[in-house]
Amino acid sequence: MTLDAHTAATVNAARRLALLRAAVLLGGTAVLPGWALSELDATQGLRAALERGASSAVSLLGRDGGFLNNPLVHIALPEWLNQGARLLRTFGQGAKIDALETAMNRAAEQAVPAAKPLLVNAVKSMSVQDAAQILRGGETSVTDFFAERTRTPMGEQFLPIVTKATEKVSLAQKYNAIAGKAKALGLVNDQQASIQQYVTGKALDGLYLMIGEEEKKIRQDPIGTGSKILQSVFGALKG
Repeated sequence: MTLDAHTAATVNAARRLALLRAAVLLGGTAVLPGWALSELDATQGLRAALERGASSAVSLLGRDGGFLNNPLVHIALPEWLNQGARLLRTFGQGAKIDALETAMNRAAEQAVPAAKPLLVNAVKSMSVQDAAQILRGGETSVTDFFAERTRTPMGEQFLPIVTKATEKVSLAQKYNAIAGKAKALGLVNDQQASIQQYVTGKALDGLYLMIGEEEKKIRQDPIGTGSKILQSVFGALKG
């Protein structure tokens, strides 16, 4: 592609994006070459993308190995505990450290399926204004949307599931005892002062991250989704 052709393609894409945003922000119909996109179409397309991405992320994470075997979201021990963990390994206690880390990731995997109803409800309640904000936003706009609406209630649902899963590991209680003292000295924050709070927070972070990853796939290959409405909305963004 020549420089002039590349510039023309860039300008054309920018115009398509501007028209799409105008359709969402102002209402009416944005007419693009070969098709028309209405405010309703744009909002429905985003809802479809978000629900698809959320469902896919829950399926990917809410299974054996979903966190444990995924380097993007694997939950490691907090940094403040690493030195102590290395010391324990030198005394032949590595198996206990590994068991704790495995339990943390298994707990997150067990908690994630509880997220789906909350995520779906957030998508269904998305307004035209929400859609416009997501279109105007950057790469974290979808994550921000879900986090704002679901992080607190989702954390409340995750916590008892995580607690039940981690209390089976003896080292978890020792973690909480040490972390409680560390918090009193100002060495750790509230989230890290309890292994249950720490894992819950990391599980939420991992879920939102994977939702964002799924959205990127839809944006990059809307045709591959097999959905006409997604092809129309995100095809316009790519075109």
